[in-house]
Order: sequence, then structure tokens, then C-alpha cells
Amino acid sequence: MTGQARIIDGKAAAAELRAGIAREVAAIKAERGLVPGLHVVLVGDDPASKVYVASKEKLAVEVGMASVAHRLPAETTEEDLLAKLAELNGDDAVDGILVQLPLPKHIDTARIIDAIDPARDVDGLTPVNAGLLAGGKASGEHLLVPCTPLGCMLLLKQALPSLAGLEAVVIGRSELVGRPVAQLLLQADCTVTIAHSRTRDLPAVVKRADIVVAAVGRPRMVKGDWIKPGATVIDVGINRMPDGKLAGDVDFAEAAQVAGAITPVPGGVGPMTIACLLRNTLTAFKARRG
Repeated sequence: MTGQARIIDGKAAAAELRAGIAREVAAIKAERGLVPGLHVVLVGDDPASKVYVASKEKLAVEVGMASVAHRLPAETTEEDLLAKLAELNGDDAVDGILVQLPLPKHIDTARIIDAIDPARDVDGLTPVNAGLLAGGKASGEHLLVPCTPLGCMLLLKQALPSLAGLEAVVIGRSELVGRPVAQLLLQADCTVTIAHSRTRDLPAVVKRADIVVAAVGRPRMVKGDWIKPGATVIDVGINRMPDGKLAGDVDFAEAAQVAGAITPVPGGVGPMTIACLLRNTLTAFKARRG
């Protein structure tokens, strides 16, 4: 690896987080005879989704949780999927519900997300949880927030002694990453700019930032000369290149020469996403069961 930047090791951070969750789950099981139950709903045969769901199942079991995947055929109707969610919402053994995205085109994703019980919404995507986050009504420590933004924040808190007063630029305004991570940065007392494809002179905006979170889905878009010397760079992008290798949204080789700390791709934010899903499941379990 070139350059001076310290590498923020997402694999190690995720392993540490999972180990802590496993200890807590074991203690709860010993004391109360209960374990958190994570239920994932997969509709159709999308290859990437199947891999993600299998990985979530495996890691949930490793930390001692009950893990159930509900695999439904691609032709499942919207009404049938809503009925499945109603069944899960009413099952006391279910602490976390996640609907794997993307859904088949004939299903209205927003309607499905809205049907999940907010208390079991471990993806943090329901309007209730999104609204609580946007309104600053609860901290990321207790609220069910989207897993990737939560992972970004945990890595930042590990990399920096304090976030208060730092200038953060989030590149990307998606509901999954850009907007929620901006809200979490605001709660951490950062000064936050959300930049996007219409931002004027994007390199100059990014150059101001002490913290850069790149979540645009464009490989190596953020160049080294966009980065303020010593800045902390969180690269959320996972882009498959023509040669089959993965690349982030940041030009790692260039940015690592300038940044103070940076996440690699792969091995940065990615491993934290599933670890934070397990953390959210434990959070939901504790909130529901006192």
C-alpha cells in the first residue's frame, strides 16, 4: 500500500464488534434463556442477494442468535409479501426483520418497507425510524439506523479522538447511506455538507473537509487532489471493475498519499455493515424485551 495514510481496518473492527455482541448474547441466554431472533426475507433469485443473505445467516448464528431466512419465489405478489411481514410482525420470537433489496420490479419497495414494525426494523429504513433520526430524537447508540451509516460512524469514532467541530462532506444523497450518515455526523457535532452530482466545483467542496464520506457508486471518482491533507476518508463504494476486481468511489492509490486515514475497498466499510445489522438486532431485542 502506498502513501502515508493509516489504513482503517474494517475487518478487524467488525470482528471486534461481533465478538462483543456474541458475549452479550451469551450472557442474556444464560440469564434469561432467550436469544435475539433475526428474520431475513428474500424474494427471487438475485445472485448477489443470495450471497448477502447466506452471509447474514452464517454470522448471526456465529454470535449465538436465532437466524431464519424466508426465501420466496420471484413471482410472489406484493399482497403475499405484505402478509408474510404481518405474520413476522406478530411473532414474539422475531426481534429483527430485514427485507433484502432490491425487490422484483412488480413490488412497491416503499410500501413493503413501510409495513415492517419499526421496533423490529433492523435496516433502519421505515419512515418512523428515518424520521426519528432526521429529527435528532435519539442517538445512533439507541436508534435503529441504517447499517452502513452506523458502520461508517463506528469506524470514524475509532479513527478520530473526537468528531466535534470537524467539517464533514458526504458525497451522495441516497436514503440508504448519504442522508442518514449526514444526520449521524450532525448528531456527532460535525459541520456537514451533503454534496452530489449537481454540486458546483465538487473537488473544492471536498477539499475543505476534515472527514470525507464517499457514497456515489462511481469507481475512483474522488481523486487524491480533492483530499485535504490529513483528512479521514470513508469509502462506501463497492464497484466491480472490468477485470473482476473491486474498487471504491475513491482513487485509493492517490488518496492514500494525502489522507491521514482511509478505509480500503474491500475490507473497510463492507464488513461493518453486517456486524451493525447484528448490533441493531441486539438493540431491538433489548428495547422490545426491556
